[in-house]
Amino acid sequence: MTTAVRSRSMLTLAEVCEELAISRSTFYDWRAKHRAPRCIKLPNGDLRIRRSDLEDWLSDREDAA
Repeated sequence: MTTAVRSRSMLTLAEVCEELAISRSTFYDWRAKHRAPRCIKLPNGDLRIRRSDLEDWLSDREDAA
């Protein structure tokens, strides 16, 4: 897997917050309440979210029409 493909499949916290139009503090609040998408904590403490986990998380929140 190349670096470019890997970087697109893993999102930074800033990228996720921008995509969801929420603040970082809102994301951390959701995370504390176990309502945020699954995260990967890197050794330096940074968080990454797999694109697939974000997509699954969003799908789970869709209203049934």
